[in-house]
Amino acid sequence: MDNGSTVRSGEPPRWHSCRMLLVDDSEPFRQSLLSMLQEISGLCITGEAADGFEAVQKAESIKPDIVLLDVGLPKLNGLNTAELIRKCSPESKIVFLTNETDHDVVKAALDTGAVGYVHKLQAGTELKTAVEAALRGQQFVSPNLKAGFLDTFAA
Repeated sequence: MDNGSTVRSGEPPRWHSCRMLLVDDSEPFRQSLLSMLQEISGLCITGEAADGFEAVQKAESIKPDIVLLDVGLPKLNGLNTAELIRKCSPESKIVFLTNETDHDVVKAALDTGAVGYVHKLQAGTELKTAVEAALRGQQFVSPNLKAGFLDTFAA
């Protein structure tokens, strides 16, 4: 038995130092995310951004573990933002959190190297699972989008 362990039962070990950047142009939505995410032990919101350019600048300076990123951003859309973040902070895991459900957009988002795609309406039930999957190096796509996505791009 390791009495020096600080990992709580059922908690992924990397939660203890997880830094997150929230990127959404809606201040009220970011505030609701902050409330939801504060329940996750060890998660530290290290930055917020309201547009794509600001997101890239903050990602480059803080090198977050996770970037929660909307597709519909002003100045620089989320897909282009993700590509730039992958260049300036390649270790950051990108999870899209957006209202966009078009399967071509889902595919384009995942093609940027993102490891997650969550529909905003499902954030309350799926966001923690998506972030945990990202930290384990696994991909997560909202189940309501995944079925259509797999049908569209299979074969």
